[in-house]
Amino acid sequence: MIKTSRMNRLMERFGDKALLKFLDDEEILLVKNYKTAAGFWAVKEACSKALGVGIGADCAFYDIKISKTLKGAPIIELSLKVIEKFDIKDTSVSITHDGDYAIAVVALESSS
Repeated sequence: MIKTSRMNRLMERFGDKALLKFLDDEEILLVKNYKTAAGFWAVKEACSKALGVGIGADCAFYDIKISKTLKGAPIIELSLKVIEKFDIKDTSVSITHDGDYAIAVVALESSS
């Protein structure tokens, strides 16, 4: 969960450089506004926490890639490093916005 105004301030101050801290070029193309960016931040945080490690050496922002289905639903792909380290078999993600907040839930399936 992230307060969307936090992302708005970050983007106003640093522009695309702010987004490059946690998104790759293809993900940035999907960002419509600061609320979308906040939702993407929430996804990456939720995913790293679902792995039980947070963002860091075991799972960096760039190890989690966000894209969309043809109908606009978010999907995540994990790096091979993360898939192998945590034995991930499947992922599921949901993003929502409520008032001033962007909220994401990530479910991971592993065989262990």
